[in-house]
Order: sequence, then C-alpha cells, then structure tokens
Amino acid sequence: MKLNKLATFLIAGIALLVLPLLLQQGGNAWVRIVDMTLLYVLLALGLNIVVGYAGLLDLGYVAFFALGAYLFALLGSPHLAEAFPAIAAAFPEGLHLPIWAAIPAAAALAGLFGVILGAPTLKLRGDYLAIVTLGFGEIIRVFLNNLDRPVNLTNGPKGINQIDSIKFFGFDLGKSHEFFGFTVNSVSMYYYLFLALVIVSVIICHRLQTSRIGRAWMAIREDEIAAKAMGINTRNMKLLAFGMGATFGGVSGAMFAAFQGFVSPESFSLMESIMIVAMVVLGGIGYLPGVILGALLLASLPEVLRHVAGPLQAMTDGRLDSAILRQLLIALAMIVIMLMRPRGLWPSPEHGKSLAKPVKN
Repeated sequence: MKLNKLATFLIAGIALLVLPLLLQQGGNAWVRIVDMTLLYVLLALGLNIVVGYAGLLDLGYVAFFALGAYLFALLGSPHLAEAFPAIAAAFPEGLHLPIWAAIPAAAALAGLFGVILGAPTLKLRGDYLAIVTLGFGEIIRVFLNNLDRPVNLTNGPKGINQIDSIKFFGFDLGKSHEFFGFTVNSVSMYYYLFLALVIVSVIICHRLQTSRIGRAWMAIREDEIAAKAMGINTRNMKLLAFGMGATFGGVSGAMFAAFQGFVSPESFSLMESIMIVAMVVLGGIGYLPGVILGALLLASLPEVLRHVAGPLQAMTDGRLDSAILRQLLIALAMIVIMLMRPRGLWPSPEHGKSLAKPVKN
C-alpha cells in the first residue's frame, strides 16, 4: 500500500514538473492560465483557514490580496520616487527592495489588516459577519481607486506598472533561461515558484489542522459556546484565524504583482472574493484536497468556457455578450454541481461521521 502511494506521488510530481514545459510548446497563454490557477489555489487555502477551519464567513478576502499586491508594487517600482520628492532624493529610481524584505512586508501588512478586520467582528455571526467583511473588501478597493490625490499613493485607477520581477540571488524569473539546451520561458519559471508555494502552504495548512490551534478552530466552528466553556480563548483564536488567512492572501498578492508587472483596482473586485469563497465551498469546505480541487476547477473553468461562449455568441448574431454568457455558464455549472454534490466535490470523509448511527432492528 505504501509503495502504491509512493508511486502515485512520484508520477504526480513528475507530471507537475513536466506540465509547463509541454504547455509552453503551444505558447505562453496556457502556462499563464496555470500560473494564475496556482495563485487562486494559494488564495483558497488561505480563505479555508478562516471559513473552513474556524467557520467564519469572509466575503472581503480579496482585500488582503490587494494589500499584498499594492505593497509589493510600491516597494518594487519607481512609483514612490515619482510621487514623493523626499524618497526620490534618497532613492532616485525607487526603493526596489529585495524579495526577502518585500514579501514578508506584504504578508505582515495583510496579516495586520486581517486582525483589524477580525477585531470588530468578534461578536458577529452569519449574515452580519458577511455584510461587515463584504464592506471591508469594498472599502479597500475604493481607497485604492481614489488614493491618487491629494497625495498620489496608489496612482488611482491608472494602477502601478514597472514592478520588479522575482529575483533569487541575481536569478531573474522574469527572463527566459536555458537548461541543458532547453529554453524555459519566464511564465514557466513562475510556475515552479508558485507550485513550491502551494506545496509549502498545503504542508502548513495540514500541520495547522492537526495542531491544538486547528482543533480549537474546529471546536469554535462546531459550537462556539461549548468551545468557550472548555476554556478556549475564542477571541484570540478568531483573530489568529483572520490574521493567518490574510497572510496567505498577502503573499499571493505579492506574487501576482511580480508576475503581472502591473496592478490596478480592477483586479480586486467583489466578484474575485465571491469566486474564492465559491472555490472553498464548491470543493469541500475545510478539506484540503477538496479546496484545491475547487480552486483548480473554478480558476480554469472560465478559460475553458471562453471557447464555448464564442460559438454561442456567433449563433445569436452577437446579441449576447460573450463575457456575460461565460458568467452565466459558470453560474449554471456551479448550481448543477451543488445540487448533485451539496457537501462539495470532495468533502471531508470525517464530516458527519457522528451522525451516521447504525440502525437497530
């Protein structure tokens, strides 16, 4: 049994390593789709800490994604030097901090705002918690869209460009490299970085789930009053869940900014938050394989349906917008899946085990 499991992991690892090299033969577009899918997996893993483990609904999770992206953009572009003469005097071309400083800063800022969001929501549940987190996400997006005056901090709706790519000891992931006579494109280099981050995140989430902290989160999720009666500090545990989940979003946002080289408020809309929540719920809330499956499916489904919406638009002589039609198809697919699999595509095997009592004759 162990040999079969080891062989399965080995085959899956080889397939993941070879995948971008095969896809790049047909162009960089498909590799970019896979790269963005991995970033969504990272976001879904972070939100699963809040929603799946602690049972706290968060509809503004994209705000932490935006904070990480914008902080990395400010620290890795000439924008601050262009906007602030004092910074230009010391750093004429901008700060351009190394990733060893920029990525932890993005994670720390997102974690701090996660705690700030969690603090006023400790007494809230259900719809009220959803409304507050939803408002928080929209407030962050509106601020990013309007902080171009009187002090130009975010450049408003124009966004920030010329963002540094990821560099490891002079090894630039923003450029193509040749290994043993085989050229690996920039998008494929980012694929391996994102894949490594996803693997590390899965390990961290699994260790959290089996730790005392994870068990405390799950106790709060099942019955907060009973958890408090058992001596669990529910206030600190909730704040820790918001902070830990937000940290994942900040790191993912920093990766997004470096990968795209450009950020703007349009990338952090309410629809993004809803999609991330749907990934967690659709895959299997609180169960790591299910969350990963949901993220992979919902992140890649729009691109697959892009090839379906085009012919359907042509059949109606262009009367239906392809973007709206694609969203309609995604919504229909999600409704069908949730009707057929109400607990998610890959639910936790332990979920509901205590309810399954043998029938006595």
